Amino acid sequence: MRKKIIILATGGTIAGVGEKGKTSGYKSGTLSIEELINSVPQISDIAAIEAVQVCNENSDDITGKIWLELANIINFEAKRPEVFGFVITHGTDTLEETAYFLNLTVKTEKPAILTGSMRPATSISADGAMNLYEAVCLAASEKAVGHGVLAVFSDKIFSARSVKKISTYDLGAISAGEFGTLGVIRDGEIYFYEKTLRLHTVNTEFDISGLKNLPKVSINYFAVDADAEILKFAAENSDGLVIAGAGAGEFSKIYKSVVEGLKIPVVISSRVNDGIIISSNLKNVIAADNLSPQKAAVLLRLALTKTKDIEAIRKMFSIY
Repeated sequence: MRKKIIILATGGTIAGVGEKGKTSGYKSGTLSIEELINSVPQISDIAAIEAVQVCNENSDDITGKIWLELANIINFEAKRPEVFGFVITHGTDTLEETAYFLNLTVKTEKPAILTGSMRPATSISADGAMNLYEAVCLAASEKAVGHGVLAVFSDKIFSARSVKKISTYDLGAISAGEFGTLGVIRDGEIYFYEKTLRLHTVNTEFDISGLKNLPKVSINYFAVDADAEILKFAAENSDGLVIAGAGAGEFSKIYKSVVEGLKIPVVISSRVNDGIIISSNLKNVIAADNLSPQKAAVLLRLALTKTKDIEAIRKMFSIY
């Protein structure tokens, strides 16, 4: 019997339409989820599909409220015994943030797989159909149970914590950097080789069921002559801050003087693509570990739904 998979569509390039054959100049979030499913008839051989159009947006327009809606839908529908797993179609620009948010808030071990595409459906060699097919294959696989939220692109399986976009155009733009893939998919067959050790899904402390909004966290990017007044403004209008520092989270003396006087939690990440930040000589800041600034902001927003205590938040960054 085919397993039941729910596809939650949010738009993105995978639902994009433009001039026939072109890879740019298209409009994201044009095709409906029904049109996407109908374009890949092989999916019906793998699973019984239920489709939900959550939204149809360019992923730059994804919001915290949409995150909450997605997580709540998955948590509700996962209680149905006949539902085996989920696929979320999503634009690639902010997919890594949505994946990490769901990884920390979804309360099920059932597979939840994000996918999308780098080329619109109307381009030559569009990649969306294969990515959607492979995401459904993974969502319907017993092997995917308990791995947390995953992402599938170009035959590769990525953890939600590690997945990131590394190119503006390349078909291999979705990667995991120095931590690599968890596995691969070939002709619909699933091959896992690695497993994430950080806590996720049913083992996190975050409960978003009663939330209507998330705390506001701003990200500040440090560069030569970065204006500390902008940092002050962000702090005055935010519940927490993330600083994308240079190198191993470094920034100027002027920045440091401002950070030392702040009364809100500050997380130090890096503008560098890979690496780890494990400590800081500033008392009131939290090291982001190896989380990118955007993922550090996701975790900080969720942490602030629980506490404002620096030590408690610091522990969260060490286990998630």
